[in-house]
Amino acid sequence: MRYIIATHNKDKLAELSRILEPLGIEAVTDRDLGIELPEVEENGTTFAENAYLKAASACAATGLPAIADDSGIAVDALNGGPGIYSARYGGPDATDKDRNKKLLGELEGLPAEQRGAHYVCAVCCVFPDGSEPLTAEGYMYGVIGTEERGERGFGYDPLFIVADGKTVAELTDEAKDAISHRGNALREFREVLLKRLGETQ
Repeated sequence: MRYIIATHNKDKLAELSRILEPLGIEAVTDRDLGIELPEVEENGTTFAENAYLKAASACAATGLPAIADDSGIAVDALNGGPGIYSARYGGPDATDKDRNKKLLGELEGLPAEQRGAHYVCAVCCVFPDGSEPLTAEGYMYGVIGTEERGERGFGYDPLFIVADGKTVAELTDEAKDAISHRGNALREFREVLLKRLGETQ
């Protein structure tokens, strides 16, 4: 099965591909197809709405089943922020390091018990036959550290400390996939996709 993945984030694509490959899904991008997907205005109010907007646009543009995700970090002390604005936190030209620096500044002086946070990932798959889209969500809970640690991962991973005291950026790909918000969302997605495929065969 060939599905288009509606992302230009190479790290996210690699993570999605690792988890989808065992389902027999060939994950391709617009570049693999020699096209360029239109930009999508992510004006939804939730991660799930933004994931749907991206998947629907990619499906319409290619005629392939399209999978998109929207994800971000919700920090307790920031009332759930930056949330759906995680990728735009710090401004449109901010780098991962810029965003992490801004987050550390916002939480400066707060003790560990007030630095709780969770990652959220919403996955949506839209089909060209117009059938009901499939959706799934996953979460990963942790604490925001006081400095960046680790060379792996991306985004806020160098700050996000999980249960064993490591940041996500210090985990192997396999260890991250086993507990990550995206891994959890895609495992749920796998179940709903297998059910859909079974019903249509």
